[in-house]
Amino acid sequence: MRRCSGAIVLAVLFLSFAFSIPRANAQVENITIAAGTDEDRALQAITNEPDSQKKLAMYEDFVTKFSSNPAAMAYGNWQIALAYQATGDMQKALDYGDKAVAGAPRNLDILVSQAGVAQQAKNNVKLMEYAAKGGNVCLSIGKQVKPEGTSDEEFTSKINEEKSAAKNSCEFLDNSGFYAITNETDAKSRMAEIEQFTAAFPDSQNGEKVSNYAMYTLGPGQLNDQTRLVSFGEKILATNPNSLAALLLLAGYYGDDTKPGSAAKAITYAQKAIEVAKPDAPDADKSRKASAGAAHNTIGWAYLKQEKTTTAIPELKTAAGLLKGQDEQQYARALYGLGFAYAKLNKLTEARDVLTEGAKISGPLQSMSQDLLTKVNAARAKGK
Repeated sequence: MRRCSGAIVLAVLFLSFAFSIPRANAQVENITIAAGTDEDRALQAITNEPDSQKKLAMYEDFVTKFSSNPAAMAYGNWQIALAYQATGDMQKALDYGDKAVAGAPRNLDILVSQAGVAQQAKNNVKLMEYAAKGGNVCLSIGKQVKPEGTSDEEFTSKINEEKSAAKNSCEFLDNSGFYAITNETDAKSRMAEIEQFTAAFPDSQNGEKVSNYAMYTLGPGQLNDQTRLVSFGEKILATNPNSLAALLLLAGYYGDDTKPGSAAKAITYAQKAIEVAKPDAPDADKSRKASAGAAHNTIGWAYLKQEKTTTAIPELKTAAGLLKGQDEQQYARALYGLGFAYAKLNKLTEARDVLTEGAKISGPLQSMSQDLLTKVNAARAKGK
């Protein structure tokens, strides 16, 4: 049996991948041409042809002659796609590659190859299409049903072997999908790609970064779809309860919401975010500390809304400590909240000190901090 490899693909994509041995109940599709058949002899003749133009013509004749053989059609169209990619004709490479994918839709080698073509062609739609199809194939490896008569140990070993064989391809497709998202300029298209990606790669190595792109895309300045934003955040937490981005998103959303019970929800999500961020851990980086600071900020403001002023102060002080030098606007928000809380408790000197610092920070809270500082200073003057 002839094993059909894709040496040209490896050179183009800088990947190291070999066809796996076909197995019963396998989810990854492989292309094989039986040794000694007309198809095998035709492929050998093509391989021996040194002229690239003649070789292309021979492949085109091959797919016409063996159109009743799905494996031959898939392999032949794939090789034609590679030939056009080598000449720089990306549209034809995509067209013939699509024929190859149609003939072998679960073949990771072809999907990886076509993802490379799409990326080279700067075609985000096709890139995400191939990446998502490949991601679903990768995902299906672990969802196979154990055949009767197979022991748990044998079945687990089989699955692990298949996952190992597909690892490089699955990681490449994961990164390809993420690349498509980061290079998409249209917000609506980007969100459609994100939804394709998250369905195909629920355990993606790029998951947290994709979540951040989703929240940015659905947020103000882009699609501004709060309902969908919350729904997406909850969907992320359903599969990854420790997603820091989703926890902060929902904490912030409910912190700003005025409905009864929203402040309590904000506190719950923010407290979980702090647990995940672990800002006091020795290995906590600036990003984790800033995330924890934002969560403490949300808790402090939620307590202020609940009229729990005394309880809010330590949260806002912690937030300010974590955010100083990390996130200027969140830091300003913590200082304003502290100034408001101190003023409400008639701790005017403390209020003056934090508001004086807050009033120096340019941004939407600068004028509010200055106004409150003026009132605090007036109150202090009256008290003397």
